[in-house]
Amino acid sequence: MDKKDILKQIGKNIQKIRQEKGYTQETFSELMGCSWSYVAKMESGILNLSIGKITEIANYLNVDINLILEIKNKS
Repeated sequence: MDKKDILKQIGKNIQKIRQEKGYTQETFSELMGCSWSYVAKMESGILNLSIGKITEIANYLNVDINLILEIKNKS
């Protein structure tokens, strides 16, 4: 699994959790104080998020950071 795959998986994890919490990209971006396009880029795996930013996202979503960092190996 390369860096691109890992970033995409983290983005998918964030998107899934955000949706489970009932946030749209717009409402989540307002909560975080960023643009909705930032959230879209984050969820698509375009952004290389720092561990600090991932921790911040986990706090906003009120989840353990491990849920965001969970990587499923391709079989």
